[in-house]
Amino acid sequence: MPHPSITAETYPHKPAIIMGNSGEMVTYRQLDERSNQGARLFRSLGLKAGDHIGMMMENTRQFLEIAWAAQRSGIIFTPISTHLKKDETTYILENCGARLFIGTLALAQVAEQIVAAAPDQLVHFYMVNGIKPGFESWEEAVDAQPTSRIEDETCGAPMLYSSGTTGQPKGVFLPPVNSDINSPHALVASMGTAFGFSEETVYLSPAPLYHAAPLHYCMMVGYQGGTVVVMEQFDAERALQLIEEHRVTHSQWVPIMFIRMLKLPAEVRERYDVSSMQFAIHAAAPCPVEVKEQMIAWWGEVIVEYYAASEGIGVTIIDSANWLTHKGSVGPALVGELHIVDDEGNELPCGEVGTIYFGGESARFNYHNEPEKTASAYNDKGWATTGDVGYVDKDGFLYLTDRKNFMIISGGVNIYPQEIENLLITHSKIADVAVFGIPHEEFGEQVKAVVEPVNWADATDEVAIEIMEWLRERLSHIKMPRSLDFHPKLPRMDNGKLYKRHLVEEYRSGTRSDEGPGPDGE
Repeated sequence: MPHPSITAETYPHKPAIIMGNSGEMVTYRQLDERSNQGARLFRSLGLKAGDHIGMMMENTRQFLEIAWAAQRSGIIFTPISTHLKKDETTYILENCGARLFIGTLALAQVAEQIVAAAPDQLVHFYMVNGIKPGFESWEEAVDAQPTSRIEDETCGAPMLYSSGTTGQPKGVFLPPVNSDINSPHALVASMGTAFGFSEETVYLSPAPLYHAAPLHYCMMVGYQGGTVVVMEQFDAERALQLIEEHRVTHSQWVPIMFIRMLKLPAEVRERYDVSSMQFAIHAAAPCPVEVKEQMIAWWGEVIVEYYAASEGIGVTIIDSANWLTHKGSVGPALVGELHIVDDEGNELPCGEVGTIYFGGESARFNYHNEPEKTASAYNDKGWATTGDVGYVDKDGFLYLTDRKNFMIISGGVNIYPQEIENLLITHSKIADVAVFGIPHEEFGEQVKAVVEPVNWADATDEVAIEIMEWLRERLSHIKMPRSLDFHPKLPRMDNGKLYKRHLVEEYRSGTRSDEGPGPDGE
């Protein structure tokens, strides 16, 4: 696969990056020159191959320019969620050993706090799109550097941190395949081939670049010599506009984005031509069957799903044709070997629910500075898991049930919130939903539903009863929530994942009422 520097020689004026809202464009020549300048800046500061930097940035062109500068100088770069506060950010910067931090003016409130709280090894501070006390201008610093290549180019890589949905963020590091800067990330070749990425690709990235999939896909397009269209923030209608405007061929989504687009008025959805789309890839969270059926009916059989984790322990993949005959599945294994294991460590037969493990050579990863967590992710056979629960059918297709940590045990019965959430999200008055267990004296736990309505005016007892009656017609009695509350904005991050533990903590600590209409309207 060609490095962007090679495309810069053959097609210097070809767009490498287009920002979705502003229309700002970076050509391959500009990307090559700016990444060279960034690499030279790193070297001028004494950063060598294997050193770490941290970056807390919203979606900007500089984000990808810095990523490519790190990639060609052997730097390990850690993008940090823009939603984190000072303590969480400084924890990550200390844990990864960052020597340099890059923030942006838009996120200056947190960035300024980092200077005073920085760990000892962190000595360099830069800011994009403006400066604050304690920071130097990134643009001024790189503009002062030559655009020629550094002499000791070597392959760098991202080190990403988990979103912390079930605890402290964990740094996951997958080292480069080798030192050659033309060598992409280990999964790029397999995923790029599976999804037909090429120099003709126009890829729409509607999600934050600090997440694994958007970052890897954008860099994969760069290796191929294609064009990435980066949305500064996701907006359902604007995404459709960009598909039509740029004749987008590839995109990557999370299910909540599908849901937002499907809930647009029909006349808005039908206004835009999405026929250029060849692969609409989705992952990161389970997609309700009804939602996926509607997307395939709308966009055609271009919807492709995969299941994977930042740890890189395995991958499953399923296209629309196979999904239509295995509805709800995330597909057979593309990388690794699937195993379903019970709580005693025994492998389970087809159709039985257990913890999902991947075996084979792919099941090798490291949690940075946390060897005990790496060890806990493996069983005695060397298979690795991230804690998801599911089953495999007779054809070898995997079905996700839920995360093990989210399972509710009520009266000795295992209840998986995902099934209930997948039903509720299809209700026309619901924008988002979380289902979890709260303590119950007799049954141990009871099912609680918390709903974000499309319109806050619907946050009434009458609508709650309406929703519960609607759900009762579609769900067995034992799985029914015992109560339903409304919430103005659920803690779902822009990576599609719901920070459910925050809600659970609120309810279990008694800081929110757990009273609400029950399944019988009481």
